[in-house]
Amino acid sequence: MKNYFEKEYFDAAFAAIPASWREFAPTVGVILGSGWGQTLLDKPYAASIPYASIPGYGASTVVGHAGEMRLIDTGRSRVIAFCGRRHFYEGEGWGPVVMPIELMRRLGVRSVLLTNAAGAVNPALNPGDMLVIRDHVNTTGRNPLQGPVFPGWGTRFPDQSEVYSKELGDRMQMVAKRLGIRLPDGIYAFTSGPCFETPAEIRAYGIWGVDAVGMSTVPEAIVANAIGMKIVAMSCITNMAAGIAGQRLCHEEVLEATAAAAPRMGALVAAAMDEVF
Repeated sequence: MKNYFEKEYFDAAFAAIPASWREFAPTVGVILGSGWGQTLLDKPYAASIPYASIPGYGASTVVGHAGEMRLIDTGRSRVIAFCGRRHFYEGEGWGPVVMPIELMRRLGVRSVLLTNAAGAVNPALNPGDMLVIRDHVNTTGRNPLQGPVFPGWGTRFPDQSEVYSKELGDRMQMVAKRLGIRLPDGIYAFTSGPCFETPAEIRAYGIWGVDAVGMSTVPEAIVANAIGMKIVAMSCITNMAAGIAGQRLCHEEVLEATAAAAPRMGALVAAAMDEVF
């Protein structure tokens, strides 16, 4: 496993990106989590690169993650989209997880949309709902900033009073209202995975005020916030978390729920590119 705090780790990855991508100068970055990758399938794109061709990044090992970077010009925004993500539970450390954020930084991106699939802790949420993340709880005790201070990643002790931009979150909700899409906001808990949470853990998260839980997003948000990027994040609720509805959990349920919600997810992401950033 390579040490991603070594400058050469990201240098090699960035060197694999064609010069034309740098000339494209994207201003917005998007990371599309489980099920969200399909929201861009019908969007014309200028170029694409498979994750497997980026040194230190590698193909996604999770079903539902395409593993491809795309450049998209909407006419109002120039976007670099990561269709699928790498997760800490895949066992390759933080490097592949935060790779998109560092590549965005080097390309000049200043605003980021993060998406994920999540389980509902708040019983007022239902599968198929979407949620704007206003704050998070990192349950893991792990942090991608642990280690040497990486050049370009801000100070030793980054403030986290507003990791997720209130301005961008408000705009996202305004867009959703215009589209007739229910989009409440709430608190997201990050767990390391790959196991789903136990009912006891979910009860504890509920006491903490958590609305949804998942295995991603927070590491990328921590690094992007430290860098100084503006962040908006959304969850698609795919199931009720353990112990709430009494059913057993499986990844197939996640994929089915996001497939059913895909039209609304796609409409919201497409509108966000032009109206939120």
